[in-house]
Amino acid sequence: MWREWEVAKKIRETDDVVTFVVKRIDDRLVKSSLPGQYVTVRMMMPDGVPQPRQYSLTRADDGESRQFSVKRVRGFGIEPAGEMSTLLHESVDVGDIVTTSLPYGDVVLDDAGRPVVFATAGIGIAPAAGMLSHLVKAGSGLHITLLHGDLDEASFPLRRQVVTDVLESRHAEVYAWYEKGAETMEPLNGVFQGRMDLEDVDLPDDALYYMCGPLPFMQGVRTKLLERGVAPEDIQYEVFGPDLWQADLD
Repeated sequence: MWREWEVAKKIRETDDVVTFVVKRIDDRLVKSSLPGQYVTVRMMMPDGVPQPRQYSLTRADDGESRQFSVKRVRGFGIEPAGEMSTLLHESVDVGDIVTTSLPYGDVVLDDAGRPVVFATAGIGIAPAAGMLSHLVKAGSGLHITLLHGDLDEASFPLRRQVVTDVLESRHAEVYAWYEKGAETMEPLNGVFQGRMDLEDVDLPDDALYYMCGPLPFMQGVRTKLLERGVAPEDIQYEVFGPDLWQADLD
Protein backbone atom coordinates (compact mmCIF):
# COMPACT_ATOMS: atom_id res chain seq x y z
CA MET A 1 0.00 0.00 0.00
CA TRP A 2 2.71 2.48 0.94
CA ARG A 3 5.50 3.64 -1.33
CA GLU A 4 8.42 6.04 -0.94
CA TRP A 5 9.10 8.84 -3.43
CA GLU A 6 11.82 11.47 -3.71
CA VAL A 7 10.81 15.11 -3.98
CA ALA A 8 12.02 16.30 -7.39
CA LYS A 9 10.39 19.75 -7.39
CA LYS A 10 8.74 22.04 -4.87
CA ILE A 11 6.80 24.81 -6.59
CA ARG A 12 5.41 27.85 -4.78
CA GLU A 13 1.99 28.42 -6.35
CA THR A 14 0.65 31.10 -3.98
CA ASP A 15 1.47 32.32 -0.48
CA ASP A 16 -0.50 29.36 0.93
CA VAL A 17 -0.15 26.62 -1.71
CA VAL A 18 2.87 24.58 -2.76
CA THR A 19 3.04 21.80 -5.33
CA PHE A 20 5.27 18.77 -4.93
CA VAL A 21 6.50 16.68 -7.84
CA VAL A 22 7.79 13.34 -6.54
CA LYS A 23 9.66 10.71 -8.56
CA ARG A 24 9.93 6.95 -8.15
CA ILE A 25 13.08 5.63 -6.46
CA ASP A 26 12.73 1.92 -7.27
CA ASP A 27 11.79 -0.33 -10.18
CA ARG A 28 8.41 -1.47 -8.88
CA LEU A 29 5.50 -0.78 -11.20
CA VAL A 30 3.49 2.33 -10.43
CA LYS A 31 -0.29 1.95 -10.34
CA SER A 32 -1.64 4.71 -12.57
CA SER A 33 -4.17 7.03 -11.00
CA LEU A 34 -7.56 7.82 -12.45
CA PRO A 35 -8.08 11.53 -13.22
CA GLY A 36 -9.55 13.13 -10.10
CA GLN A 37 -8.09 10.74 -7.52
CA TYR A 38 -5.96 11.54 -4.48
CA VAL A 39 -3.20 9.93 -2.42
CA THR A 40 -2.64 9.74 1.30
CA VAL A 41 0.68 11.28 2.33
CA ARG A 42 2.11 9.90 5.58
CA MET A 43 4.75 11.90 7.41
CA MET A 44 6.52 11.56 10.77
CA MET A 45 5.63 14.53 12.93
CA PRO A 46 8.18 16.22 15.24
CA ASP A 47 6.65 14.36 18.21
CA GLY A 48 7.47 11.03 16.54
CA VAL A 49 3.88 10.15 15.65
CA PRO A 50 3.12 9.43 11.96
CA GLN A 51 0.20 11.37 10.53
CA PRO A 52 -1.71 10.79 7.25
CA ARG A 53 -3.36 13.44 5.09
CA GLN A 54 -5.07 13.24 1.70
CA TYR A 55 -4.03 15.40 -1.26
CA SER A 56 -5.44 15.47 -4.78
CA LEU A 57 -3.20 14.50 -7.67
CA THR A 58 -2.90 17.62 -9.78
CA ARG A 59 -1.29 16.33 -12.96
CA ALA A 60 -1.73 13.23 -15.10
CA ASP A 61 0.60 10.36 -14.15
CA ASP A 62 3.53 9.64 -16.47
CA GLY A 63 4.68 6.37 -14.85
CA GLU A 64 7.76 7.97 -13.30
CA SER A 65 6.47 10.86 -11.19
CA ARG A 66 3.40 12.08 -9.39
CA GLN A 67 2.23 15.58 -8.44
CA PHE A 68 0.11 16.83 -5.55
CA SER A 69 -0.59 20.27 -4.10
CA VAL A 70 -0.83 21.32 -0.44
CA LYS A 71 -2.67 24.31 0.99
CA ARG A 72 -1.20 25.56 4.23
CA VAL A 73 -3.72 25.61 7.07
CA ARG A 74 -2.88 28.67 9.14
CA GLY A 75 -3.91 29.07 12.76
CA PHE A 76 -6.69 31.54 13.48
CA GLY A 77 -7.78 32.57 16.94
CA ILE A 78 -7.96 29.44 19.07
CA GLU A 79 -7.70 27.20 16.00
CA PRO A 80 -4.19 25.72 15.64
CA ALA A 81 -2.24 25.71 12.40
CA GLY A 82 -2.33 22.53 10.33
CA GLU A 83 0.45 20.23 11.57
CA MET A 84 0.95 18.33 8.31
CA SER A 85 0.61 21.27 5.94
CA THR A 86 3.04 23.35 8.02
CA LEU A 87 5.59 20.52 7.95
CA LEU A 88 5.29 20.10 4.19
CA HIS A 89 5.53 23.84 3.56
CA GLU A 90 8.41 24.57 5.92
CA SER A 91 10.50 21.41 6.29
CA VAL A 92 10.13 19.16 3.23
CA ASP A 93 12.25 20.09 0.22
CA VAL A 94 13.84 18.75 -2.95
CA GLY A 95 15.71 15.51 -2.26
CA ASP A 96 13.62 14.53 0.75
CA ILE A 97 11.63 11.28 0.83
CA VAL A 98 7.86 11.21 1.27
CA THR A 99 5.59 8.20 1.69
CA THR A 100 2.27 7.95 -0.15
CA SER A 101 -0.50 5.43 -0.62
CA LEU A 102 -1.96 4.07 -3.82
CA PRO A 103 -4.39 6.45 -5.56
CA TYR A 104 -7.94 6.48 -4.21
CA GLY A 105 -11.19 8.32 -4.79
CA ASP A 106 -14.55 7.75 -6.47
CA VAL A 107 -15.08 11.19 -8.02
CA VAL A 108 -13.22 10.54 -11.27
CA LEU A 109 -13.59 11.70 -14.83
CA ASP A 110 -16.43 9.97 -16.69
CA ASP A 111 -15.27 8.91 -20.15
CA ALA A 112 -18.75 9.31 -21.64
CA GLY A 113 -17.81 11.57 -24.54
CA ARG A 114 -19.89 14.47 -23.22
CA PRO A 115 -18.72 18.07 -22.62
CA VAL A 116 -17.04 18.62 -19.26
CA VAL A 117 -17.51 21.62 -16.95
CA PHE A 118 -15.36 22.15 -13.86
CA ALA A 119 -16.63 24.60 -11.22
CA THR A 120 -14.04 25.25 -8.52
CA ALA A 121 -13.03 27.73 -5.84
CA GLY A 122 -9.72 28.16 -4.03
CA ILE A 123 -7.73 24.94 -3.56
CA GLY A 124 -10.76 23.13 -4.99
CA ILE A 125 -8.99 23.59 -8.33
CA ALA A 126 -6.70 20.67 -7.38
CA PRO A 127 -8.73 17.66 -8.61
CA ALA A 128 -9.98 19.62 -11.62
CA ALA A 129 -6.37 20.44 -12.58
CA GLY A 130 -5.59 16.73 -12.50
CA MET A 131 -8.58 15.90 -14.70
CA LEU A 132 -7.78 18.72 -17.14
CA SER A 133 -4.15 17.58 -17.35
CA HIS A 134 -5.33 14.06 -18.19
CA LEU A 135 -7.66 15.30 -20.93
CA VAL A 136 -4.95 17.43 -22.53
CA LYS A 137 -2.31 14.70 -22.31
CA ALA A 138 -4.73 12.23 -23.92
CA GLY A 139 -5.46 14.63 -26.78
CA SER A 140 -9.15 14.66 -25.89
CA GLY A 141 -11.52 16.36 -28.28
CA LEU A 142 -14.11 16.97 -25.57
CA HIS A 143 -15.37 20.50 -25.03
CA ILE A 144 -13.94 21.60 -21.65
CA THR A 145 -15.06 24.60 -19.59
CA LEU A 146 -13.26 25.58 -16.40
CA LEU A 147 -14.98 28.02 -14.02
CA HIS A 148 -12.92 29.19 -11.04
CA GLY A 149 -13.59 31.59 -8.19
CA ASP A 150 -10.94 33.17 -5.95
CA LEU A 151 -9.97 36.34 -4.08
CA ASP A 152 -7.75 37.58 -6.91
CA GLU A 153 -5.43 36.25 -9.60
CA ALA A 154 -2.48 35.90 -7.21
CA SER A 155 -4.58 33.58 -5.03
CA PHE A 156 -5.51 31.21 -7.91
CA PRO A 157 -3.59 27.95 -7.19
CA LEU A 158 -2.09 26.07 -10.14
CA ARG A 159 -3.08 28.99 -12.36
CA ARG A 160 -0.16 28.76 -14.78
CA GLN A 161 -0.51 25.01 -15.20
CA VAL A 162 -4.25 25.29 -15.82
CA VAL A 163 -3.96 28.16 -18.29
CA THR A 164 -1.14 26.38 -20.15
CA ASP A 165 -3.26 23.24 -20.44
CA VAL A 166 -6.26 25.25 -21.67
CA LEU A 167 -4.13 26.96 -24.33
CA GLU A 168 -2.74 23.60 -25.44
CA SER A 169 -6.25 22.27 -26.00
CA ARG A 170 -8.27 23.65 -28.88
CA HIS A 171 -11.47 22.69 -27.11
CA ALA A 172 -11.03 24.28 -23.67
CA GLU A 173 -12.08 27.57 -22.10
CA VAL A 174 -11.37 29.10 -18.70
CA TYR A 175 -13.33 31.79 -16.86
CA ALA A 176 -12.49 33.36 -13.50
CA TRP A 177 -14.33 35.38 -10.86
CA TYR A 178 -12.20 37.46 -8.47
CA GLU A 179 -13.72 39.06 -5.41
CA LYS A 180 -11.09 41.81 -5.28
CA GLY A 181 -11.42 42.90 -8.90
CA ALA A 182 -11.47 41.65 -12.49
CA GLU A 183 -7.81 42.32 -13.27
CA THR A 184 -5.78 39.58 -15.00
CA MET A 185 -2.49 39.11 -16.82
CA GLU A 186 -3.51 35.69 -18.15
CA PRO A 187 -5.19 34.99 -21.51
CA LEU A 188 -8.51 33.90 -20.00
CA ASN A 189 -11.72 33.62 -21.99
CA GLY A 190 -13.41 35.84 -19.43
CA VAL A 191 -12.78 37.39 -16.02
CA PHE A 192 -15.44 38.90 -13.76
CA GLN A 193 -15.55 40.75 -10.46
CA GLY A 194 -17.35 39.18 -7.53
CA ARG A 195 -18.41 35.64 -6.78
CA MET A 196 -19.12 33.03 -9.42
CA ASP A 197 -22.30 33.72 -11.37
CA LEU A 198 -23.24 31.10 -13.96
CA GLU A 199 -25.30 33.70 -15.80
CA ASP A 200 -22.02 35.32 -16.93
CA VAL A 201 -21.14 32.42 -19.26
CA ASP A 202 -22.73 30.13 -21.82
CA LEU A 203 -22.56 26.52 -20.68
CA PRO A 204 -22.59 23.59 -23.10
CA ASP A 205 -25.62 21.38 -23.47
CA ASP A 206 -25.59 17.82 -22.07
CA ALA A 207 -22.43 18.46 -20.01
CA LEU A 208 -21.06 16.57 -17.03
CA TYR A 209 -20.24 18.83 -14.08
CA TYR A 210 -17.49 18.44 -11.46
CA MET A 211 -17.39 20.75 -8.44
CA CYS A 212 -14.85 21.25 -5.69
CA GLY A 213 -14.54 24.05 -3.15
CA PRO A 214 -16.13 25.25 0.10
CA LEU A 215 -19.49 23.68 0.87
CA PRO A 216 -21.52 26.93 0.53
CA PHE A 217 -19.92 27.50 -2.88
CA MET A 218 -20.82 24.01 -4.11
CA GLN A 219 -24.34 24.20 -2.70
CA GLY A 220 -24.90 27.50 -4.50
CA VAL A 221 -23.54 26.27 -7.83
CA ARG A 222 -25.49 23.02 -7.62
CA THR A 223 -28.73 24.88 -6.91
CA LYS A 224 -28.20 27.08 -9.97
CA LEU A 225 -27.42 24.08 -12.17
CA LEU A 226 -30.56 22.27 -11.04
CA GLU A 227 -32.60 25.41 -11.78
CA ARG A 228 -31.16 25.35 -15.30
CA GLY A 229 -32.34 21.78 -15.80
CA VAL A 230 -29.10 19.89 -15.22
CA ALA A 231 -29.85 16.37 -13.97
CA PRO A 232 -28.63 15.73 -10.40
CA GLU A 233 -26.71 12.62 -11.47
CA ASP A 234 -24.70 14.78 -13.91
CA ILE A 235 -23.24 16.84 -11.05
CA GLN A 236 -20.32 15.29 -9.18
CA TYR A 237 -18.59 16.94 -6.24
CA GLU A 238 -15.49 16.47 -4.11
CA VAL A 239 -15.33 17.44 -0.43
CA PHE A 240 -11.97 17.97 1.29
CA GLY A 241 -12.46 16.37 4.71
CA PRO A 242 -15.60 14.65 6.06
CA ASP A 243 -18.61 14.95 3.76
CA LEU A 244 -21.02 16.91 5.94
CA TRP A 245 -23.26 17.74 3.01
CA GLN A 246 -24.35 14.42 1.47
CA ALA A 247 -26.20 16.21 -1.33
CA ASP A 248 -29.60 14.73 -2.10
CA LEU A 249 -29.43 13.41 -5.65
CA ASP A 250 -33.15 12.67 -5.93
